[in-house]
Amino acid sequence: MGNLFYPSKAPLLSFLAAPVYALIKGQQPPTEVQQVYWSRLFLLVLPSLLFLRLLRKFLLAYLEPALADPVVWTYALGSMAFGYSEIFMSHQLTAILCFCAFYLAWSIVRGERKPFWWLVAGAASGASVAAEYTAALTVVAIAVYVVLALWKDKPKLAMAVGLVVLGSAPFLGGLMAYHQVCYGSPFESGYKNLNDAGYQHWHLGGFLGIRIPYPDAFFFSFFSPRVGLFIVTPWLWVVGFGLKLLRVERPLFWFTVVLFGLNTYFTSAFDHTSWGWTLGPRHLTPLIPFLALPWGLGLKRLKDGPKWLYGAAAGACGLAVVTTGALSLVNYIPDSISNAFFALAVPLFDSGYFPPTVLAVFGSDAMLPGVLLLLGLALGAVLVTAWLFRGESSGAARVGAVAFAVGFLLLMAAITRHDPGDTGGFEQMRTSWLIQPVQR
Repeated sequence: MGNLFYPSKAPLLSFLAAPVYALIKGQQPPTEVQQVYWSRLFLLVLPSLLFLRLLRKFLLAYLEPALADPVVWTYALGSMAFGYSEIFMSHQLTAILCFCAFYLAWSIVRGERKPFWWLVAGAASGASVAAEYTAALTVVAIAVYVVLALWKDKPKLAMAVGLVVLGSAPFLGGLMAYHQVCYGSPFESGYKNLNDAGYQHWHLGGFLGIRIPYPDAFFFSFFSPRVGLFIVTPWLWVVGFGLKLLRVERPLFWFTVVLFGLNTYFTSAFDHTSWGWTLGPRHLTPLIPFLALPWGLGLKRLKDGPKWLYGAAAGACGLAVVTTGALSLVNYIPDSISNAFFALAVPLFDSGYFPPTVLAVFGSDAMLPGVLLLLGLALGAVLVTAWLFRGESSGAARVGAVAFAVGFLLLMAAITRHDPGDTGGFEQMRTSWLIQPVQR
């Protein structure tokens, strides 16, 4: 608007970083690295760690700790939640806000909280949209859950709707005011006013670039050998086995189906080449915690079924901690890479390019802490797998776990091209690495 430039993204995370800036600026403005580090710590890392307790509490309403705990740990280390809790982007914060809104609605419906909490659920819903526009998909699915759960009690449903709208009003009103000031209309976002013409075409046509789904976008979102959802969450197939057990609670079942359907439509209906350098389909990060329950129920169902299949599911969880955990330590995947694990993460670590840590402040190079981080992921994978095998003595289950892990790794190795695209992507990351390895 005028001669001023504004970010195209939803603004909540940026606004939340302003108090962090005020706290750390002291006598002189902080550097960009300092600002991003402390903002990530207070707004993403710590909230994500606290969120794990809430997710576990929800799962324990349906699962034994022997299943709930490894699911939570795999979510923490073996999903996009890990990567986006470390980077100054709004996806994981949106996931937390959306799940908090759902959890509050769920607990009120169950009679565990007083109706007052609908206001807080509304505030979390409004804040999630102010953090990321696509959170509206999750808000719609939560609305479906509430309507189905309270349909037979119309007064309660009407009160819930009123309080949620009231609670969300400050955030949605603030977002509309922001749009008015920046773009001249409360209903116009930055995506219609991109300064870079090279990006504008991605958001033209349909609704903000969202059109009719097409096969390429669907395939790339879920099955891309570089960063498809099944690549960065190899346990995703287990979710399908849990949906049958979830049907006993009709509102929750349809909530999950609607949420997954809306996200599938969305990710399949806009230009997938616009992601750019991301760990997986980042816009699906808010979906992942909602898959934890059908995922855990799937493990429960498979545990009573063929042992080799349960072993494969357990192996998928342990494998995710290693592969997706390692990718999360890199977190930037060049578009030219064929497979993020074997064409980027493994060569980087093998060449001594480890993620920088806070120890760098004390003059430490990245090698020792980097090696410890990788050993920590390996230990986490072993613990998750052992957790799932507790009390399981079947040899077939262990064979299934090993077979899945080895088969998945061989598949990723087979689709790694080792071509100029892989070499160029690796070199681009190597030359821009924050802390170069010490030559010994």
